[in-house]
Amino acid sequence: MGGLREVAAPFVVPGPSGVAIRSSLKGLTEQDETVLRQAGSLLGSLASRDLKVRCAAGLGHDSELWAWRKRALTGQSSSRWAGSITKATHDQWALARRGQLAHMQSLRAGVETITYRLSQPIGANGCKGAPGGYGSRKEWFAKSRRLHVLEDRLDGERADWEAGRVRVVRGGKKLLNSRHHLEAAGLTEAQWRSRWQAQRWFLQADGESGKPCGNETIRITPEGEVSIRLPAALAGLANAPHGRYVLACRVRFHHRGEQWADRVTAGRAVAYRIHYDPDRNRWYVTASWQNPPVQTVPLETARAGGLVGLDMNADHLAAWRLDAHGNPVGAPRRFDYTLTGTAQHRDAQLRHALIRLLHWTVRHGMALAIEGLDFADEKTRERHGRRKRFRKLISGLPTARLRARLVSMAAELGITIVAVDPAYTSRWGAQHWQKPLTTKNRKPTRHDAAAVAIGRRALGCAIRRRTAPPPHDRSDRVGHRTVQAASDAPGREGPRPRIPGPRTRSVPPGRGAKAGDQCAHNRSGHTAEHEP
Repeated sequence: MGGLREVAAPFVVPGPSGVAIRSSLKGLTEQDETVLRQAGSLLGSLASRDLKVRCAAGLGHDSELWAWRKRALTGQSSSRWAGSITKATHDQWALARRGQLAHMQSLRAGVETITYRLSQPIGANGCKGAPGGYGSRKEWFAKSRRLHVLEDRLDGERADWEAGRVRVVRGGKKLLNSRHHLEAAGLTEAQWRSRWQAQRWFLQADGESGKPCGNETIRITPEGEVSIRLPAALAGLANAPHGRYVLACRVRFHHRGEQWADRVTAGRAVAYRIHYDPDRNRWYVTASWQNPPVQTVPLETARAGGLVGLDMNADHLAAWRLDAHGNPVGAPRRFDYTLTGTAQHRDAQLRHALIRLLHWTVRHGMALAIEGLDFADEKTRERHGRRKRFRKLISGLPTARLRARLVSMAAELGITIVAVDPAYTSRWGAQHWQKPLTTKNRKPTRHDAAAVAIGRRALGCAIRRRTAPPPHDRSDRVGHRTVQAASDAPGREGPRPRIPGPRTRSVPPGRGAKAGDQCAHNRSGHTAEHEP
């Protein structure tokens, strides 16, 4: 057991900190679309200039420069538009810095792995937790060259990190590169141009607490009327007082509409974002707000009624119910999904599988136990070598997205989620539970056994199951009656507790007055046989 890492304690996952809902803008006139396009294009160009200034400042950016940026944008738009643009720029720069740090960590892990494997003899076998040497001299030479490439990349990224230099593309690097491969992307130049412009538009406003309808820049009334405060350069297009433009359509939020209406009526902050989908030729508006922090359910309360252990896999979710003592109850459940096709199709598959899982959990009134998976350090090609299928499998698992969706959806249904350390759950689950749970009519898989292991770890129980005691005639030679009783466990040789109930004339074996007196029984090694 010395080579096993320490397993972290389970904990209750806190609920989501924010909410976002979306609805389509139906019934827009040509004038409405013209105003939205012009406003989005103007504010998008201002956001691009502001991002350029922020990236040029690097680590030398301070509050004075932030105020100067905001003043420079206020004259061309408004103070509120300038505040939204500068905040979005700062968030985008911070996101680029986090991505840069993650890329550096990935490069460093690849360099360390290659360096270690190059130091091993060619053809040497790997041991547990450490890879072996490369298979041939040809592979060794190719990896030595790749080591220099990764070191050069790491030096460049480290220099950029120390200088505070980031590389950001408004509209997305992937969409930008597809301009040179339109045929492979299945796009025409006009289609690509439409997508590129739509991605670079800027029509989002931060919420303001205490203001009418929770926002002064983009305002949506409880009746669904949408009005926008136009920038100063487009004030001539206003059709309402105070430089505002009222759209001809009405908006209705079907999902969480009551929560949104309560916030708007009370004047609490609500942020809005208007965006255009060129593929569907539709305009959408997204409303978002922050939830106040709430106290999570204590871990003991979540364990009281048992748990549902959940094991996430590449094509399905494996779940099994466990009672409060860690015993599997009923039959395992499987919720399938496919991670192929477009991003919208993959998201729909995940939502469909998760809602079926959560409804099943609600019917049984239990909490849900999941693994705190994070494959950030496991996706490098240097760690798994030629195992391309395994690398593709790990890279395709949407662990972060599934966890975020599960937490958000479970909070709406009032389901408590307990996260556990994922160490050894699949291995120990298959070792201790797959065969004992197999019956003539039930063939549990390795993933079903892992779900049991996850649930037992969330309940605070050991994954190892209690085995049957040895035969009575060999109890003194075989050892203790259970493998979980250590040599220093108190009371391991004591009598079983008396079961309350009606008294009978016949006393069952081991329940008499001298049940705990080992000297009163005719057994070898006791004083009952060796009295003079």
